[in-house]
Amino acid sequence: MTRKEIIRLENIKRDFQVGDETVHALRGISFVIYEGEFVTIMGSSGSGKSTLLNTLGCLDTPTSGEYYLDGVSVRTMGKGARATLRNRKIGFVFQNYNLLPKTTAIENVELPLMYNPAYTAAQRKEKAVKALMAVGLGDRLMHKSNQMSGGQMQRVAIARALVNDPAVILADEATGNLDTRTSFEILVLFQKLHAEGRTIIFVTHNPEIARYSSRNIMLRDGHIIDDVKNTNILSAAETLAALPVNEDY
Repeated sequence: MTRKEIIRLENIKRDFQVGDETVHALRGISFVIYEGEFVTIMGSSGSGKSTLLNTLGCLDTPTSGEYYLDGVSVRTMGKGARATLRNRKIGFVFQNYNLLPKTTAIENVELPLMYNPAYTAAQRKEKAVKALMAVGLGDRLMHKSNQMSGGQMQRVAIARALVNDPAVILADEATGNLDTRTSFEILVLFQKLHAEGRTIIFVTHNPEIARYSSRNIMLRDGHIIDDVKNTNILSAAETLAALPVNEDY
């Protein structure tokens, strides 16, 4: 059975002009991510990982090379077409949640559907409730951002990423602002989504997270220096269960 390609990068280069100097942020990146993979992308500051994230998220276009998202060539697209593709195909989860303040969990999750004329208001609400229940927030539907903990806000952000049924979930340091216990609760959720067949790309500087994903891509100085499958995926649920309950992290 041939696996479906969700992302294909072919010799992606991205140069930035800083004064008189050209900075080569990405220096010929190539890889394929298949449906149902849980990939961590790692690298220290300056490795090119933020530039790669922006490329994968259709927030930036490469200087050269080809990028195919769910079979669609992205590089030659105009801004508007790219924004529509981004809205339909990618679910974003950010480190700082990026929720709208003073709005309910449902309203936050509905947001990506606002730009999709295929949904009525009632359908938007129904899908938002379903997504929130899928991340364990069925009892927090009407809570506003300022009434929730960091972990709950990140769950709302994950529900928002899921609501459009995207081809890929793109997470940027999604556990970066959370304490150890809450981080593992969120990792349990990502592993559950992976088990359900979701394609996940998790960009992080935390090497521990790679132990819970199915594949790890390591960047340094704009190059891929490692791309390995994880043959011994740890269970985030087991790690969470083993954590001391009252310890202050």
